[in-house]
Amino acid sequence: MGYSKPTTISEMDLSNAELPLHGETYTVIPHRSIIDHTENLLKENNFIIKKKTFRCNAKARVAQGIYQIVTTHDDDMGMMFAWTNSYDKSTRFQCGIGAYVFVCNNGMVHGDMATFARKHTGNADVEVQRQISSQIKYAHKHFNQLIQDKEEFKKTNLSIKQQAELLGRLFVEEKILDATQLSSVKREIDKPSYDYKTNPNNGWAFYNHVTNSLKLSHPRSWMTDQQKFHKFMTSELLSNVNIKTYDSGSLKSYVPSDNVYNGNVSEMMADLEAQDFDTFGDFKI
Repeated sequence: MGYSKPTTISEMDLSNAELPLHGETYTVIPHRSIIDHTENLLKENNFIIKKKTFRCNAKARVAQGIYQIVTTHDDDMGMMFAWTNSYDKSTRFQCGIGAYVFVCNNGMVHGDMATFARKHTGNADVEVQRQISSQIKYAHKHFNQLIQDKEEFKKTNLSIKQQAELLGRLFVEEKILDATQLSSVKREIDKPSYDYKTNPNNGWAFYNHVTNSLKLSHPRSWMTDQQKFHKFMTSELLSNVNIKTYDSGSLKSYVPSDNVYNGNVSEMMADLEAQDFDTFGDFKI
């Protein structure tokens, strides 16, 4: 369809992107209003922005903002707030608290209450502002959960065979990774680009190999990919009752992807409605 690859864009250029005209049923959520509201709320809650990055496609029809926040909670990671917005009806607005790994800037995004998604209808512009405020209000709680998950991943041993099994499922069953990302993860397993200060054959090292490849995801799908991957890893490696360490043997059974919405039909239908395009240059969407 002639789409270009997503690129990094300046805050000014993103703010000046032409607003869409889709009729009365479509609620425009300007990129500029998201930037202003996010940064004002971070400041009000005494968060210091260390770095902010904006990415978009041609004419900023789909855009993403990532804010790295100064934190002293953990030696491996810092707090992150991210949002995704669109002007072309291709995806809902999304935002959430996450983490970034110091050594490589890999992302880590939890699902459930730590994220929010909203279609561009009705009072979406007002609700988006309210949800950004809610996410930032509980930022420390969500970030501390990610730290706990990270520590448990470090305790989980994964042989090369088990890593290969997980990798294949992320590609074939979960469809979180495309062929380019699959190759990227394999290269990282063979020869890591970064020192994650952990045993190379454990859950945390594997987690970072995959999130490093997710840097290739388009802004339209990056946050969703991160959420689905984190849910996949916690489901596979961390039980709800006890932490399981896999020294040998097979991983626990696969949870079918059609259960990911937990019965929330409206969310499922919204996601299906957003699937208008299949490819975006060399990036998965």
